Amino acid sequence: MVVSMIKYSRLIGSKDGKILVSNFLYLTLMQVAGFIFPLLTLPYLAKIIGTNGFGRIAFASAVIIWLQTISDWGFNYTATRNIARNRDDKQIVSKIFSSVFWARCVLMIFSLFLLVLLFCIISEFKENADVILVTFLMIPGNIMFSEWFFQGIEKMKYITFLNLLAKFFFTICIFLFVKDKDDYILQPLFVSLGFISSGFIALYIILFRWEIQLTRPVWTDIRKTIKDSTNVFINNLMPNMYNSMATILLGFFSSETMVGIYSSGKNFVSVSNTMLAIISRTFFPYLSRKENKHRIYAKISICITLIVVVALFVLAPFIIHLFYTEDFSDSIKVLRITSISLLFITLNNVYGTNYLLIHNCDKLLRNIVVVASLTGFLISFPLIYYWGYIGASLTFLFTSMMLGTLSTCFAIKVKRNQCK
Repeated sequence: MVVSMIKYSRLIGSKDGKILVSNFLYLTLMQVAGFIFPLLTLPYLAKIIGTNGFGRIAFASAVIIWLQTISDWGFNYTATRNIARNRDDKQIVSKIFSSVFWARCVLMIFSLFLLVLLFCIISEFKENADVILVTFLMIPGNIMFSEWFFQGIEKMKYITFLNLLAKFFFTICIFLFVKDKDDYILQPLFVSLGFISSGFIALYIILFRWEIQLTRPVWTDIRKTIKDSTNVFINNLMPNMYNSMATILLGFFSSETMVGIYSSGKNFVSVSNTMLAIISRTFFPYLSRKENKHRIYAKISICITLIVVVALFVLAPFIIHLFYTEDFSDSIKVLRITSISLLFITLNNVYGTNYLLIHNCDKLLRNIVVVASLTGFLISFPLIYYWGYIGASLTFLFTSMMLGTLSTCFAIKVKRNQCK
């Protein structure tokens, strides 16, 4: 215990430690604001647009998550890792930035064609085309934002300030313009406009403040950049098979009201996971440079997660009744079931993303994610068909358990092999 405390104090007192603390505080501020702003709008939106409006928004968001994953392609990890390792060489950083930026633009165009194709062949997509297209506008804003660049150079303050700007814009617009249940489409519109505005500012900072050169697109570089991140892309894509797919299946097998109940309960787990991911995001570029500090990070992350899980499970009735009407009472069950998954999501972050990926075990992590996600995808059909939102919650929990357990076991195996 004493030895651990000495290690913590040495880390905090070092230059790297001060950067970690600063970045952690900035990201915490961003996520706290990201929690507070929705708290201001959720009760108002729940009253105005109701469960049906929430359901349509949740359905569109679930679809766009798939397309967003395509445009991200895993660059949020591979590009961050590469920037962190070469951040003192502006020429290399410019090459990395240009290749990733243009690669994401190509992937965005591909995802748009894919979306149009879905409109043509699936009636549920065509019926919700307006809200889906409006939600899609988040993707170009996200590309310009290039959050991975700021994370790689460990300057999280830019990410924080620009996110706060987008959320402030969104919150003001919600209260000014959403006045009727048919105004539900304005919610994703204002989110998208906030992303686009902050994206323009971020791109200006990167090109002129940091003097990063955005060179002309070169197809060979774009193709190589996409190829090098394919394993991580699969890691990011496959969880959608049991995560957002559960929401989509609920839309097919049940009703938009059930989608609203499920997404409303799970929202608090998503918010909590985003908060907990601050630790992972703060340490990722640091661990990319100093792999021997992983144990300290693991202890901090797991202990904090356990506290959050217990709090969400015990306080679930209070949380749901505080922010929603009586129509959302069934969301209590959703929140309690899905809250347990946070522990296993953290284990995957600690031993998957922040260990296997940093140790260049991209293919191993890919295989783990593929097996867990396919299992989750297969069990989601009977569970959701027979038990609706409860089945969706159990799908999320069981798959998260499998993913976290496998990542931990294989990380321990890799570590033992390295020590031999």
